[in-house]
Amino acid sequence: MSKADRRQKANAIRALSMDAVQRAGSGHPGAPMGMADMAEALWSDHLKHNPRNPNWCDRDRFVLSNGHGSMLLYALLHLSGYDLSMEDLRQFRQLHSKTPGHPEFGDTPGVETTTGPLGQGLANAVGMALAERTLAAQFNRGEHCIVDHRTYVFAGDGCMMEGISHEACSLAGVLQLGKLTVFYDDNNISIDGEVGGWFRDDTAARFAAYGWHVIADVDGHDADAVGRAICAAREDARPSLLCCRTQIGYGAPNKAGSAGSHGAPLGEEEVALARKQLNWPHPPFEIPAEISAAWDAREAGAAAENDWSRRFAAYKKAHPELAAEFTRRMEGKLPKDWKSKARGAAAAADAAAQNIASRKASQNALEYFSPLLPELTGGSADLTESNLTTWSGSRDIREDAGGNCIYFGVREFAMAAMVNGIALHRGLKPFCATFLMFSDYARNALRMAALMKIPGIFVFTHDSVGLGEDGPTHQPIEHLASLRLVPRMSVWRPCDAVETAVAWQLALESRDRPFALAFSRQTLPHQPRDESQLAAIEKGGYVLRDCESSSETPELILIATGSEVAVAVEAAAQLKERRVRVVSMPSVDRFEAQSADYRESVLPAAAHARVVVEAGATAGWAKYAGARGAVVGIDEFGASAPGGEVFKHCNITLEHVVECARRLL
Repeated sequence: MSKADRRQKANAIRALSMDAVQRAGSGHPGAPMGMADMAEALWSDHLKHNPRNPNWCDRDRFVLSNGHGSMLLYALLHLSGYDLSMEDLRQFRQLHSKTPGHPEFGDTPGVETTTGPLGQGLANAVGMALAERTLAAQFNRGEHCIVDHRTYVFAGDGCMMEGISHEACSLAGVLQLGKLTVFYDDNNISIDGEVGGWFRDDTAARFAAYGWHVIADVDGHDADAVGRAICAAREDARPSLLCCRTQIGYGAPNKAGSAGSHGAPLGEEEVALARKQLNWPHPPFEIPAEISAAWDAREAGAAAENDWSRRFAAYKKAHPELAAEFTRRMEGKLPKDWKSKARGAAAAADAAAQNIASRKASQNALEYFSPLLPELTGGSADLTESNLTTWSGSRDIREDAGGNCIYFGVREFAMAAMVNGIALHRGLKPFCATFLMFSDYARNALRMAALMKIPGIFVFTHDSVGLGEDGPTHQPIEHLASLRLVPRMSVWRPCDAVETAVAWQLALESRDRPFALAFSRQTLPHQPRDESQLAAIEKGGYVLRDCESSSETPELILIATGSEVAVAVEAAAQLKERRVRVVSMPSVDRFEAQSADYRESVLPAAAHARVVVEAGATAGWAKYAGARGAVVGIDEFGASAPGGEVFKHCNITLEHVVECARRLL
C-alpha cells in the first residue's frame, strides 16, 4: 500500500474523530488526530484480532491508556468491522450509547479496559502481559503453542507524568515482559499547554533505566517508521517503549500543535479547513468504500482465529486435560466440584476453633483453596510476612514463569491496577495485599475494579488501631467506611477464622464485583456457631448470640464487625438480665442485598435500643443504630502504643459498650 493510501486510512480516523467531537459538543479531537498514523501502522499490519469475536482468547490486547482520545479507539473498532456502527459514532458521549466519553469495558466491543484516569491503562496492560506470560508457561507444551499474543499500549504525556507509570513500568522491567510494547505519544501538549513548563523528564533514559528496550525519536506520522519500530520491538526480549513524535491535532491548520485542539471541539470553521488540508472532501461521518474495504479486518481476523482453533484442536488431542482446564479458566468458570469442596474451608475452621488473627486465618484459607483453584495468583506490596499471602504451594514468578506468587514491591497503586489487568485478561484469579491504611494509595484502581465489575480480590491486613505501636500513620480510621461507599465493592471484615473462610470463598466465586477483605493483626477469639449460623455468614449479617427466648423481640441489639464482635459478645454476657442479641455483620453490602424479610428477622424494627461497635469511623452506621441507638467508633486518629492501650485510648472497650447499652436500656 502506498504512503498516500496509508495516510488516507489514517485520515479516516481523523475525520471521524473531529466529526464526532464536533457533533457531541465536547471531547478531545487532538490526540486521535495526532495518533492516527501510529494506530494505522499497528492495526493494519501487526495487531492480531478478530472483529467478529472480540473475546477470542489469543487476540493481542490493545489498551488506549490516554483514554480521553477515545474516538481513536472507536474509529478503529468501527473501521475494522467490530459491532460499532456509524450511528454509534454519531452518538458519541450521549446517554446509554456504545461510545462514552472515555472507553468503558463492557460497553463497547473491543474495549479491553476502562481508561481515562491517566496511567492506569498502562498499569492494566502490565498485568495483561504478565497474565499472558504466566498462562503460556502453564499451558504451552512443545510445539503446541496456544497462548501467544502481545499487549500494545498507547500512552501520552499525562500517563508518563502520573506516578503509577513509574511503579508499573519499573516492575515490568524487572519481570522482563517482552511481549509488552508501549507507544509514547510524545506531542508535548497537555490541557494547560506545552508540557515543558512542568514535565522535562528524559523519558527514553528513564525507561532504559528500568531495563526496557527503547526506540527514541520515531516519527509518529511516518507509518513505515512506526512499523519498523514495532518489528524491532517484537524481536527484543525486553518490554519496549517506542517514543513517537507527533503533532496533536494533526491536520487542523490553526490548532494543530496547541492546547486548543486538546480538550474541546475544533469548531465548524476549523473542521472545514482541516478537511481541505488533509485532502478529505467527504461529508461528516462518511467513509469512501475503498477506504472502508482497506480497513476491514473481519476476514483476516477470522482466518487468524481459525488457524488458532486448528492448533488448539491438535493441542486438545495431545493434552485433553490441559485443554479442558484452559477452556474452563478462560471462560471464568469454577471447577465442577468447587461448591462441595469449598464449603469445607469454613467447616474446617469451625472444627479447629482456633483463636488466631484473621490475617493468619486468611493464609489458612489460601492454603485450603489454592489446590482447588490452580489459577489463584497474587502477592503483596513488600509486606508478604505481614499480610501472610504465601502458602505451601506458592511459586515465585521470578523463578518460575508459570508461578503463582507475585512480589509487587512497594507499589500499591500499580499492584491494584495490575490485578485489574490480570482479571481483565482472564485465565487467572488474582489477588493482592497491603495494610488497610495503604488502600488510599491504591484507591482509584479499586474504584476502577468496581466500575468495570471485575472480580479482583484486595486483601487488607492490620485493619484497625489494634495494630498498635506503628501509630496513626498506619492505623486505619476512615478506610472501611470509605470503601463501603464504593458501588459494587464487596467489603468484608470477619470476626474470626470461620467468617474469614466464608469471605474468601465468596470472593473466589465472584464474577462481577471486586472484594476488599479486611483482616486483623491481633488474635481474635473463635466464635461458636450452630449449622444455621454457619450457613448465614454468607448473608453478610446474622444473629451470632441471641437472648434466651429468641421468639421475643430483643430489648437491645449489639451490632459489630471484626475484632469488636468479641467485645459485643462479652457485653451481652454482662447484660444477661436483659434480652440482648448480638449481630455479627462482616459485610454491610452483602447484608443489604438480602431480602427485607431476612433483614427484619436479624434487626427487627421494634428493637430500638441498638449499639454498633466498630474500631473505625462512625460514618454510615447511624442507619443501623437508628435514631435511639448509639455508635461506638473512632472519629479521630489513633496513637502509638501497644494495641490494647490504643483501644482504651480510643474508648473501644467492653466497659464503654456496656455503659452505652445500659444508658439506652
